[in-house]
Amino acid sequence: MNYLVVGSGLFGSVFAYEAAKRGHHVTVIEKRGHVGGNIYTKEIEGIQVHMYGAHIFHTQSKEIWDYVNQFAEFNNYVNSPIANFNGEIYNLPFNMNTFNKLWGVITPEQAKAKIEEQKSELNLSGPPKNLEEQAESLVGFDVYQKLIKGYTEKQWGESALKLPAFIIRRLPVRFTYDNNYFNDRYQGIPMGGYTQIIEQLLASDLIDVKLNVDFFDGRDSYLNDPNTKVIFTGMIDQFFDYKLGDLSYRSLRFETEVRDVDNFQGNAVVNYTDAQTPYTRIIEHKHFEFGKGNKNKTVITREFPQDFHRGDEPYYPVNNQQNKQLYAQYVNLARQTCPNVLFGGRLGLYRYYNMDQTIMAALELVKREFE
Repeated sequence: MNYLVVGSGLFGSVFAYEAAKRGHHVTVIEKRGHVGGNIYTKEIEGIQVHMYGAHIFHTQSKEIWDYVNQFAEFNNYVNSPIANFNGEIYNLPFNMNTFNKLWGVITPEQAKAKIEEQKSELNLSGPPKNLEEQAESLVGFDVYQKLIKGYTEKQWGESALKLPAFIIRRLPVRFTYDNNYFNDRYQGIPMGGYTQIIEQLLASDLIDVKLNVDFFDGRDSYLNDPNTKVIFTGMIDQFFDYKLGDLSYRSLRFETEVRDVDNFQGNAVVNYTDAQTPYTRIIEHKHFEFGKGNKNKTVITREFPQDFHRGDEPYYPVNNQQNKQLYAQYVNLARQTCPNVLFGGRLGLYRYYNMDQTIMAALELVKREFE
């Protein structure tokens, strides 16, 4: 059996690698002019620039950590973003450093008492009805107003009063002076960037990679080949020409520039949590590799969330109940009409995946397909 993998992101590349390892011929087509999907990194001024937003690899799974370390050596970068609220700087995730800056509290007991005091003033009747009530019921008024509200409304393009509570059911709140954002045991950035990982995954003689090729330009010929299975990692609603309706996504716009300074902001990621700043964060890429690169230059990227329209690049599925129901209908349609097409990745499965989850999902498909 031959395989056509649509998309050279992490999911498609892992599947292609595993299929080729088992002796199958794989063709990978990619509509962009480079491999790697959204984890693509490009060297600028000796700095590995994350061209589609910051990607920090983290996982609890030793199996996945060992798997990805076959293709790159990872450094010991620890994700410790900070928040800028109108010039006030706070540590993330919400921890004792955050609470000390907000309220002057020193001990965990004092911080918990302050949060409980603010929660008691909410006078909520029944379960939280929206994101604002949910967030305030978890961390109180001050944390919500300064560090959640503005950022979240920019991210989703909607008032927090209209956003469902489930979006923020879990918030990372720690009563320790620990700025490590993730709890995962394994964490780091590949030295030399992510693109090398994809290139190694696709390096087999049994894998043909074709760039600047849009699946939809040759859709019928691909689907009518009885000797080929298609692994589709694009938007499942687009695959079916939106015949059941449009799934919802959020998109992003990036502004990347080289600055003539060695160190622009002192941290890899700074979130702008006020409502007035139009972008959600600034990424300074050289800090992912501890300052490696041109000592007289740095590269920064501003990240602007925006509404998604057909033709835009989709980044985040909007997993509300309506979209989940519509996605389920597309899954049923796929089962009924496309037995030789397997859907995968964040867009094909309509799920928000971290990188380790993407690899897990690809390996699960490999297991079902070949074992």
